[in-house]
Amino acid sequence: MKIQHRWLLAAAVAMTTAVAFPGAAAADPGDSTDVAVTVEIAPIEEPGVLAMSVAANSVALAEDGSTLEERRFTGTLPTVTVTDTRTGDEIPEGAAWAVLGNASDFTGDAGQAAIGAGHLGWKPNLIDGGDTGLVAEGEEVVTVLDEPTQPGNNVGLVDQELLVSTFDSGEVTEGSYTVDADLFLKTPADVAAGSYSSTLTLSLFE
Repeated sequence: MKIQHRWLLAAAVAMTTAVAFPGAAAADPGDSTDVAVTVEIAPIEEPGVLAMSVAANSVALAEDGSTLEERRFTGTLPTVTVTDTRTGDEIPEGAAWAVLGNASDFTGDAGQAAIGAGHLGWKPNLIDGGDTGLVAEGEEVVTVLDEPTQPGNNVGLVDQELLVSTFDSGEVTEGSYTVDADLFLKTPADVAAGSYSSTLTLSLFE
């Protein structure tokens, strides 16, 4: 009986030893394992901007409404769009923006005497001012040959005149607003014939 007991004990020890080794020899040379690597990249947050664009870079005036005393030429300013993509936090408190315009003299292509910029006027027309009511077109500016329609407005586009504006940038942020203007050139009836050109400069200020 004692001999049998020792054999069972030896067998138990051998079994314990056999169970301890297989895990260490599980991988064979040349085996590979993939490891997935991930990263979350947040989008770059660009600051918003206040910008102006104009639908075209030229306009031709055509004769319309001339009389024996003066000649009159009309056209439409290409649509001007002011876009503000800024958030309220990006706009300084009390900021306001405006688009102003002024023209150079009309220069003849064959040496004719120039037609002064005071002979060009405009009447701004707000196309889309949004829903706030805080974007508005400027007042009409008539020519030096006209009687004033507002006190002192018969000066033409010699100086910077208001096309469109808001008095509170923060209230109209993240919007887009459009405006054009009726243009009219008035000259004496005896103006020299020929082609003339002027540059109308539009500037956005805040």
